[in-house]
Amino acid sequence: MGQGEASARGTTMEGDCLSCIKYLMFVFNFLIFLGGSFLLGVGVWVLVDPTGFREIVAANPLLFTGVYIVLGMGGMLFLLGFLGCCGAIRENKCLLLFFFMLILLIFLAELAAAILAFIFREHLTREYFTKELKRHYQGYNNTDVFTSTWNAIMTTFDCCGVNSPEDFKDSLFRFINPEHVVPEACCQRANQAGELAYISQEQCLLGNMMFRNNKGCYSSVVDYFELYIYVAGALAIVVLTIELFAMVFAMCLFRGIQ
Repeated sequence: MGQGEASARGTTMEGDCLSCIKYLMFVFNFLIFLGGSFLLGVGVWVLVDPTGFREIVAANPLLFTGVYIVLGMGGMLFLLGFLGCCGAIRENKCLLLFFFMLILLIFLAELAAAILAFIFREHLTREYFTKELKRHYQGYNNTDVFTSTWNAIMTTFDCCGVNSPEDFKDSLFRFINPEHVVPEACCQRANQAGELAYISQEQCLLGNMMFRNNKGCYSSVVDYFELYIYVAGALAIVVLTIELFAMVFAMCLFRGIQ
């Protein structure tokens, strides 16, 4: 009787533990499902918005790329949350296994991205960006992705060049536009009648320091995103930890389902 009672008690405790894991997984994945749905909704709304917001986003390559990143993340989280919820509440081994494999692929992709970022970290230096700017920036060719991206960065952050406007010396831009010292995107703008307009475009293009932005974009972008970089790093650690726990919980529930 003693052994039977101990066995029954152990089975009951194991069942309670599995039930706890099951409902924790459901709540956790339901939140992921809601987050993915929200991101998908925002991304789709921006792309089909009839009020003109789509044109504003499309005019800025950085924002336009960001919309598709949001859509991709939303779709991934939506699928992940759906599989986790259904697999946990229905105790479906197939869905749990698929959930585990998807989490594992995401985890390995993030790990690979971190390794690649470390290997190619020298491509994020001032010298690398300065060399690329001198070699590829054309100034007024909006069909060139590199040029339009740099124009968007310089107008968004009110900056010029990587380090300073001096970066355009001996560059492809000066070769194509020998009469201009800096591109139009470097010129200072002011709010006039509710719209941004150049203060003195002609003087700016001739190199007058009073009418151009003199701060480099590297410092401007780093200063702007410094806080976000630390927050993103902390979130990355939290996300990786959550993914590890999610894989452990999924395997425990998978093995516990009879």
